[in-house]
Amino acid sequence: MAFAQRSRFRDALLILLASVLFAGFCSLGTWQLYRREWKLDLIAQVDRQLARQPVSAPARDAWATLDANHAYLPVQVSGTYLHDRETLVQAMTAHGSGYWLLTPLQTAQGFIVLINRGFVDSAHRDPGSRPEAQRGDLAEVKGLLRISEPHGRMLQRNDAEGDWWYSRDVYAIGAARGLKIDDLAPYFIDADRTPNPGGWPVGGLTVVQFRNTHLMYALTWYALALMTAVCAWLAFARRSE
Repeated sequence: MAFAQRSRFRDALLILLASVLFAGFCSLGTWQLYRREWKLDLIAQVDRQLARQPVSAPARDAWATLDANHAYLPVQVSGTYLHDRETLVQAMTAHGSGYWLLTPLQTAQGFIVLINRGFVDSAHRDPGSRPEAQRGDLAEVKGLLRISEPHGRMLQRNDAEGDWWYSRDVYAIGAARGLKIDDLAPYFIDADRTPNPGGWPVGGLTVVQFRNTHLMYALTWYALALMTAVCAWLAFARRSE
């Protein structure tokens, strides 16, 4: 009698465990399908953004409404570069390892926006190695609006005191360079391929690519759910023999 009760208890426990695992794996698979739909919508939205003609870079009255939906919007702005306050941010590009060159632009509208002018290699890290591009003349910039990248990368934090930058954190860079934060746009602009005097920095290297492996993950979770059901069925089939 006691053995039969223990056996029924184990069976009930096995059913409960298999049911929880099956439901959990199915839920995760369905969640990945929802994430896939979200990612496809995002990709379509960015593709539509990229196809638009450049608009004026958002001024102060639009800053409060900016969010991730404005990423990669083609924009244009004019002003004067503040070359003495440029910042180098570590980068890996098709040209190899080096730096993004971020230079504040004092716009004709009165605000400041960080411009990612493009890539420089180690040989052109020093401003003296690219004097043609350091002129303070009026600049016309076209490019893609990018959302600030706070703090740094996953395993590499920005170090303002040591002047080591791994991500384009607009406000942290602005504070480190003594820019008036109230005047600083909460985004930066990746400049387009328009050549800079002397050839450096190299602009237009923005990679617009979104990793979309949600379908693979969904199929994996559903496969685990199926395996759970099969294993539970086999276990009961053997016990009934």
